[in-house]
Amino acid sequence: MKTIWKGAINFGLINVPIKMSAATQKEDVSFRLLHKKCRQPLTQKRWCARCGKEVPFTDTVKGYEYEKGKFAVIDQKDLERLPVKSAKYIQIVDFIKLKEVDPIFYEKSYYLTPEAAGEKAFLILRDAMKDADKVAIGKITIREKEHLCLIRAYDKILCMETMYFTDEVRSSEPGEMKKIEKKHKVGDAEKDMAAKLLENLTAEFKPEKYHDEYREELMKLIQAKIDGDDTVEAAPVETDNPKVIDLMERLRQSVEATKRKRA
Repeated sequence: MKTIWKGAINFGLINVPIKMSAATQKEDVSFRLLHKKCRQPLTQKRWCARCGKEVPFTDTVKGYEYEKGKFAVIDQKDLERLPVKSAKYIQIVDFIKLKEVDPIFYEKSYYLTPEAAGEKAFLILRDAMKDADKVAIGKITIREKEHLCLIRAYDKILCMETMYFTDEVRSSEPGEMKKIEKKHKVGDAEKDMAAKLLENLTAEFKPEKYHDEYREELMKLIQAKIDGDDTVEAAPVETDNPKVIDLMERLRQSVEATKRKRA
């Protein structure tokens, strides 16, 4: 697995050097935008309206728009000087019970594995969390954003879930639901019937049982288009520098053409 972050888990006076890799991957079907008229793929460019030209990525910097059209310019050195421990460490704050965390806070999963220098400390931390039936809450900075995170024992390694902070979780608007509850009274018979339905549909969770049916049907549609030759081929795009137009030569050709028309 590709390592996307290196650092250490820090708890108490102990540092556990680790490397982090993505635990999941999206299996999306991606499309490119084509020009409806000629079916040519469209390209997106970093275009500078002031200079009137395309800008390579190496000539870009980050800007924070603090007012409309006004930016504070931030470069990589500015970010590296930020006094935030979570930029280099997963700073463990508390150990808690997993059931105390609502899944709405979860964002993305990562696998944590030990570096050579931290193998024993990694095993000690993993086993202590297993034995105590606890998970760790900490902080980590990934791509210039600090995340709340949860670390738990998973199989033989540790798994980290990045989490949303409280102010990033939107209100569920309980006041609106109270109005609906007053409007519709649910009787005991309806509750009993719903409970029986839930019982009939209760099963053991087996992840392999569930499939992305939309993606499967979409791929069938795409294959049918290919098999039926319902396709287009993009025209080759000239990548060489455009030829410099000789204005005098064009004018000469135009004069000659107009002479022939008059003759």
